[in-house]
Amino acid sequence: MLALVGAVIVVSALLSGWVDRTGVPQVAVFLALGALIGPYGLALLDATPGSPELRVVATLSLVLVLFTDAVSLDLKEVRKHRLLASLVLGPGTLLSAALIAGAAMWLLKLSLPLATILGAAVASTDPVLLRGLLRRPALNPSVRQALRLESGLNDMVLLPIVLVAMQVLSPPAGGQHEWGRIAISMLLLSPAAGVVVGVLGVSALEFMRKRSGVRRDYESIYSLGLAFAAYAAAESVHGSGFLAAFAAGLTIAAIDVELCDCFLEYGETTAEMALLFTFVLFGTSIIWSGVTEATAATVTFTVTALLLRPLAFLPALIPAQLTWRNRGLIAWFGPRGLSTLLLVMLAVFGDIDGSAFLLQVCCLVVLVSVVLHGLTPIVLVRQEAAASTTALHMLKAKHPHLHAHEHRPAKRIPLKQVVAVHGNAEMITLPEYLELKESGKDVALIDSRTERTYNDREYDVPGSVRVHPERPIADATRLNIPKTPTLVVFCA
Repeated sequence: MLALVGAVIVVSALLSGWVDRTGVPQVAVFLALGALIGPYGLALLDATPGSPELRVVATLSLVLVLFTDAVSLDLKEVRKHRLLASLVLGPGTLLSAALIAGAAMWLLKLSLPLATILGAAVASTDPVLLRGLLRRPALNPSVRQALRLESGLNDMVLLPIVLVAMQVLSPPAGGQHEWGRIAISMLLLSPAAGVVVGVLGVSALEFMRKRSGVRRDYESIYSLGLAFAAYAAAESVHGSGFLAAFAAGLTIAAIDVELCDCFLEYGETTAEMALLFTFVLFGTSIIWSGVTEATAATVTFTVTALLLRPLAFLPALIPAQLTWRNRGLIAWFGPRGLSTLLLVMLAVFGDIDGSAFLLQVCCLVVLVSVVLHGLTPIVLVRQEAAASTTALHMLKAKHPHLHAHEHRPAKRIPLKQVVAVHGNAEMITLPEYLELKESGKDVALIDSRTERTYNDREYDVPGSVRVHPERPIADATRLNIPKTPTLVVFCA
């Protein structure tokens, strides 16, 4: 198991650049890795639905996904695009779940509670599959915002539906009194536990910052401690730890404390690693049960479910006044992935009758979605490449004096020369930069703040050039930044 964890981290790191460049869905690689080590391959591991390892990993993954989705929300952007958010999360998500549940009752002959669980699970969009698309520079900002809001918030719309349907299928013994207790735990105690953990966590962090400071590397893992503490706090009062984890993250985002980007980036990266590891476990045998146990009814349902999302979203997005192309992209690109599997696994862990069949259906939907929706980023990558080539030809036609030698790789500068100029190989102070500038040396100031910090900025850096930290070479080439000057990078 430790070797598998190490393999997931190493492979994901080594392939990260290739995945971003090609648009190939990262989860497909890890499903293939799971198949390689599973019973259909080398038979090294077989994670069954009842295995304790899968239960632990799936629980941790869902906690981290809900927490990081909430804590990384930009509430200013949510308020700014509140109409788009309400349309995506309201009529879009709910109508999609309702239509899919109706199709499950009709095609699969499921009862209403089971169909409700399946509809909510299949309506969930996967943040890992969306991440590659959202990083594409050519993506329309409205489309990016809508998909980001949906992937960050729709699980909290769908999770309560799954939990309530599970209670209907396993009614409490205490009758109405017990139903009242469950409602209080779900609607009051669980969010309250998350809010308390979020407030206390931020207060403790701020207190220690002022008293003695907090090391940046430890602040980065602080987010994980808060997520797990919120889950444990809610479970201790018989509430939902998943709702509490989301509430804790949302509380931290609402307090608007100035968190270092490492707080968010480490949490997001850890959550993504947990998700990919869970994909490997599913890929050993569970995910393939969707194919091996497929019937005409499940295949028909899968196709219908994927087509019902556009049917729900296209009319729901009419008030947003988007172009038909952008509306169609939002409606189409709702990839089903681990979020779908994690939601339906709650019913499996709860020993709900019929949950094993729901899991098989969800596995088939996820496999088809990985293939179909995984092609979308690849198409966008090719469109971007074609657009860049066209722009370069137009630039050369307009400026015929440009020659190929101007685009040769820059000459490497020895580190000792850099230190001799700046006094420090890693840092340069503002007075040192100004002295360097006034001395007549060729200096270029690069604003490479993270996207979150840059979007929330209260000031701009005079004379700087904006270069995104995740695509510096592409931006430098696009902006035609000269290769000879000293580059001073501002990344606070």
